[in-house]
Order: sequence, then structure tokens, then C-alpha cells
Amino acid sequence: MINDSVTHGWLQDGQQLVFTHTFSTFKNAMMFVNAVAKLAELHNHHPDIRISYCNVTLSLTTHDAGCLTEKDFALAAAINELPV
Repeated sequence: MINDSVTHGWLQDGQQLVFTHTFSTFKNAMMFVNAVAKLAELHNHHPDIRISYCNVTLSLTTHDAGCLTEKDFALAAAINELPV
């Protein structure tokens, strides 16, 4: 079950957490994606990222565990600290 204080803005879809945001410009969307990439490297946990012009969708799951783990919730919380 999602803890809203940790994953505000994220939805649980089966065994993944999903976050979607529409940015005002493509450049802003890419700046956000680059910031997420840096966090992912720090956490050694990497989301699936879909970019469609100004829309960014992130999906988190722990593939080798086949389910959501603390890694997913920790990265979601860190991503929530980024400006959108």
C-alpha cells in the first residue's frame, strides 16, 4: 500500500509506482529527467522513463524482486524533493 507522505503524486499500478507530470516546456521536462537520472545513480536504482514532448512518466519497480521494495519508495521520496 502506498504511503502518501512518502509518495505524494505517485500511483500504484500493480507492482510499480507511477508518476506523471506535464511541464510547461520540453526543456523543463528534460531538466527534470536529467535530475531524476542523477538521483537514480545515487540510489543505484533506475526508473523506466517515458518522455512525450512536455509529458514525463516515471515507473518504479524492483525488477529482480518482481515487486515493490523499499528501494522504490526511497527513490520516489527523493524524486518528490525535485522541483516540478
